[in-house]
This record gives sequence, structure tokens and C-alpha cells, in this order.
Amino acid sequence: MKYQKLFLLSASCFLMALLCSILWGYRRDQDLTERLASRLLRFHVLANSNSQEDQAVKNQVKQLVLEQLRNCPGDSKEDICLYVENNRETLENYVDQYISNLGYDYHADITVAESWFPTKAYGDLVLPCGTYDAVQVTLGQGRGRNWWCVLYPRLCFIDSTHAVLPDESREQLKNILSEEDYLAVMDTPAKIHIRFKFLELLTQNNSPD
Repeated sequence: MKYQKLFLLSASCFLMALLCSILWGYRRDQDLTERLASRLLRFHVLANSNSQEDQAVKNQVKQLVLEQLRNCPGDSKEDICLYVENNRETLENYVDQYISNLGYDYHADITVAESWFPTKAYGDLVLPCGTYDAVQVTLGQGRGRNWWCVLYPRLCFIDSTHAVLPDESREQLKNILSEEDYLAVMDTPAKIHIRFKFLELLTQNNSPD
């Protein structure tokens, strides 16, 4: 009986320590996401549908909009947001005309808004899931698979096929993030990907329906 009590006590202490560790890690990663969200600007394109044709349009439009955003005279998150807001109608008309020339009759809605992003790897950079400011392009009904990237700093040319983030991109991140946060997202990719995926699971389970 004595050994059973000791075992139960030890097991309870272990489970309590494990729970505290999980909760601490969850809070730490949430805090990291909030700090990143204040610094980064994401890019989010929602296709009209999952048809092969609409997905092809999505890929063409995302490149078209990125090229137009190169005209932004400034080079900060605030500059890009202001440029999109001030030129929203022009950008939408430009995309609408392009879509029309392809033979489709749906329209583009371009806004700067908060948008939820899943955990995403860009080379050896891993960004945790969470709500970020984003330039969001909704095509037609916006019911198709999404495409996303990091608009500021300009990492939209980076995707999962790149094994290592280019030096220029690393420097851009170092310039806008604290050393602690930079190291947190540039740690061993497999390890932080698993950690952030766990955060994503907890976030989704705790989100309202």
C-alpha cells in the first residue's frame, strides 16, 4: 500500500509537471506569434474554387499582384499597407481586367485585413500559426485552396522547395526581429515545425465554431 501511494504521488507530480511544461510552451509560442504578427505582413490569395482552372487563375493573379506591389514607393510594413489601401480600386480593376481577358466573369477583392495562417515553412524559416496582418486577395467566391507567403519582409519568392533561406532574406529578418525571436523561428526546422504544429492543434481546438 505504501509503495502504491508513492507511485501514485510520483505519477501525479510527473503529470502535473508535464502539464505545466505544455502550458508554458503554449503560452511562449503564443507570445512569439503576437510579436511576429506585429512585425510581419503576410500575403493571402483565395481561389474562386478548387477546379484546375480556378487554381491556375489563382497562381497567375498572385504573381500579377506581387509584381504590382513592387511599385510601392516605401519599403516597410506600414508603407505597403498604405499603398494597397490607397490603390485598392486600381489594383482590383487591373486584376478584374486580367481575369476577364482569361474568359472568367468573377471579380477580385483586395483588402488589408487580419487573417489566420497555419504553421508554414519557408526554407529553413518556420512561422507559427496565428492571426497576422495580411494583404488578402479573394477571387470570386474565395472557396478554393489558399496561397500564402510573407510580403514584408519580401520573402514571397521563398517556398517549401527551398532548403535554406537566402542570406539576403536572413538579413531582412534580423533587421526587424529581436535576436531571440529570430533564433526562435530559425531553430532546427523539424523541431520547431513539430512544436508549432502542436500550437496549431491547440489553437484550432480552442477556437470558437
